[in-house]
Amino acid sequence: MKILFTGGGSGGHFYPIIAIADALLRIAREERLIPPRLFFMGPSAYDERLLFDRSITFVPVAAGKVRRYLSVKNIIDLFKTAWGLVCACVLLFRIFPDIVVGKGGFGSFPALVAARLFNIPVLIHESDSVPGRVNRWAGRFAGRVAVSFPEAATYFPNGKIAYTGNPIRKELLEDASRDVKDVFGLQSEIPTIAVLGGSQGAATLNEVLLRALPELLHRYQVVHQTGTAQIADITARATVLLEHHPESNRYHLVGYLSTDALRALRGTAALIISRAGSTIFEIAAFGIPSILIPISDSNGNHQRENAYAYARSGAARVVEETNLTPTILLHEIQDILDDPPMRKIMAAQARLFAKTDAAEVIAREILGMALKHER
Repeated sequence: MKILFTGGGSGGHFYPIIAIADALLRIAREERLIPPRLFFMGPSAYDERLLFDRSITFVPVAAGKVRRYLSVKNIIDLFKTAWGLVCACVLLFRIFPDIVVGKGGFGSFPALVAARLFNIPVLIHESDSVPGRVNRWAGRFAGRVAVSFPEAATYFPNGKIAYTGNPIRKELLEDASRDVKDVFGLQSEIPTIAVLGGSQGAATLNEVLLRALPELLHRYQVVHQTGTAQIADITARATVLLEHHPESNRYHLVGYLSTDALRALRGTAALIISRAGSTIFEIAAFGIPSILIPISDSNGNHQRENAYAYARSGAARVVEETNLTPTILLHEIQDILDDPPMRKIMAAQARLFAKTDAAEVIAREILGMALKHER
């Protein structure tokens, strides 16, 4: 059995694929099935180590973006996409998988076109409450559509939709191999706030947090993921800002949070401040109250829709990026952390929202569709 995954070049597309691949391999191992051969087709490998560890073959195929503004890059990317379509057709014909699993994004377009041309079964998964253009198009011919938010179901044809939640890597839910005090040097008696800026960083969030830090650190300790691109700048500015602060040791900067570090924070953080991409589902699985600050100009306004869809569950508060100031951020933090009953309710609602079996549910559907195609 051959299964080909495809998706755009972001962690929100890539990590759910890894979670589904893990579930497929686990099911094959536990039920003594022949392990499927796995492939990942996209413009970049994103994380070669994770692919290698799971024996997933990377198949590079170019893909261009369609930007919502005038740019010479749109013309260049038209040629890139055309070449990617040709390559995808040739490579998909050589591999001829039993099913193609699409996670959306511009990087999945060539593989999905080729799958349609060769009449290969397609399953797509949509992480956002407002689907992207590629998944909306692919939903017309996909055999099954899995969605993370029930709101996304209205964008796809009836009869093929399953509300599964978002696949989460199992290792994030395992017990931490190291104590959080060892990872970050935190004090167990001081409430911890985790600020997740994403792998690319969140400039507005980072800026406002820096301005709020002097007051925050009097009562809380902060683990701040700045994004690897911004770690040097934020470190330099924080050093000057907190030079004479009596509690400067309560601020912990990191460019990227490893799986081990995230697991450690899971059992320690009292509050998480984050963007509103697929990280929402990890926060929900952790059962931690959160403040979400969606990107104001995300494609299809999907981050804003994601944030409010999650907030309606009672697990989070939303602060619009245009309204974000140090004063508002401090007020929201204190309002939640000074109210233990509210924190307990938010944590419970977060756990209810999480669907930690999403990867296995999707994996079993993939196996069922692939087996039918093999016959």
